[in-house]
Amino acid sequence: MTTTTAPVATSGLGILRASSLYIASVLGSGILVLPALAASAAGPASLVGVAAVLLMSVPLAGAFAALAARHPDAGGVATFVRRALGATAARTAGYWFYFGVSMGIPIVGVLGAEYVIALLGADRGWVGVVALAILAPPFLANSFGVRVSGSVQFAVTAALLVLVIGVVALAAPATDAANFSPFAPHGWAPVGTVVSLFVWAFAGWEAVTHIAAEFRNPRRTIPIATAIAIIVVGAAYLALQVVTVGVLGDDAGTSRVPLVDLIAVTAPGAGPLLVAVVAGLVSIGVLNTYLAAFSKLGASLGRDGDLPRFLGSGAEPGGVPRRSLAVVGALTAVNFSLLVASNFDLTPFILVQTSSIVGVYALGMVAALRLLDRFSLGWWFAATSVLLVAGLAVLAGPNLAIAAILAIAAIIVGIVQRRRMSRAR
Repeated sequence: MTTTTAPVATSGLGILRASSLYIASVLGSGILVLPALAASAAGPASLVGVAAVLLMSVPLAGAFAALAARHPDAGGVATFVRRALGATAARTAGYWFYFGVSMGIPIVGVLGAEYVIALLGADRGWVGVVALAILAPPFLANSFGVRVSGSVQFAVTAALLVLVIGVVALAAPATDAANFSPFAPHGWAPVGTVVSLFVWAFAGWEAVTHIAAEFRNPRRTIPIATAIAIIVVGAAYLALQVVTVGVLGDDAGTSRVPLVDLIAVTAPGAGPLLVAVVAGLVSIGVLNTYLAAFSKLGASLGRDGDLPRFLGSGAEPGGVPRRSLAVVGALTAVNFSLLVASNFDLTPFILVQTSSIVGVYALGMVAALRLLDRFSLGWWFAATSVLLVAGLAVLAGPNLAIAAILAIAAIIVGIVQRRRMSRAR
């Protein structure tokens, strides 16, 4: 159960660049709005919610790290599911990620653009143009392969962390201890809302599994990079939550640009420009990692016959899946056009994305229970995560409809493949 699925690159991304990819995939655009929304919902008790989600993310991240370290392949979760549950389940997981989760690509661009437009005081009609400008660099970097995009990601993540530290450092002197009392002004029930909000913020551990074969010595690199990312992301969100509550207090949820309000008290002139840079870097960083994951997954699905075979180019370690990346670009163009037609109503797209993520997590954790050594640390992580994901599935409810349609499509493709094989015989 511990053999790898595909050849592993003898040279590739080391711990620093791997960590930057993990950090970027998790420390996403949520830092722009979630701390303020959480503080508005639960007051100082929001710190308990953030800490709870951080603890809950540990088993999920640990289970995916254990799987990726043992079975590094471009298929990521789809490869794990194929080994444990068969071709149809693997195809379903692949479709959920490739077609469902990928609907989040234009969302990230639009979120970053909305923030930049609001900060610079430009007309909202420029949102589409700025969003395209945010989308372009990650596509360009990934067209040269994950080795190049990984180097770009290292620089982007380093700059992002410096800026987050800067926001916290600038805001901290204005913290007022009185804003932490009463600790739970609305009771403890709103802490559940905070947990629901931050589940989205701590999602992303599954994305890097698709580029695990690009890491140098995955067995060592992946667990270390995952641990680094958990610590860095957790510290960033907790620090932002503390200063958001301490500085903004009851006014936390009243602004579209809360990070600007945080530092306006001590550095009013630098606020808009600094946060605009943060918004752009966050969006580019998230997109850079996910595009690498989507393009590698598409190539692996082509290699395994779940998508047209011509997409299989670039699935191997070190390969550049430009054909798959082009398909992702086409899907992004369609989804972006739909966003424009809806006047940038993000809600339905977010619901499709998150419901697809829940499906991927569910199949991935069931596969982990079968692939990992029973009662090992990774196995216990997976067992705990199964219960957590079941709760997320209940919350998703009717939003799983699109995921169900993609699952039906995966089943139909399997039936067609079997009939073709039967005729060939």
